[in-house]
Amino acid sequence: MNLVDVVLPDRFWEGVDANVQALLDAWMVSADATVEAGQPLARAVLVKTTLEIEAPVSGKMQGFLVAAGDNFARGQVLARIET
Repeated sequence: MNLVDVVLPDRFWEGVDANVQALLDAWMVSADATVEAGQPLARAVLVKTTLEIEAPVSGKMQGFLVAAGDNFARGQVLARIET
């Protein structure tokens, strides 16, 4: 079993102050869904911009570490996928 972290990629944080947090607006899959690499998993809002967080790998979701409606920081793990 290999667990891969789901995060908002660094490219979205470029030019954003280090202390700014994003909002996890909604999960688009269930906490135990089987997902494909590139599949949209969640919608986040960062500095008034809505972004889709995609699965970095194919596998099975292993629950959410950040709930919909909660804020999260740069680099924070939002969920994990078992490959």
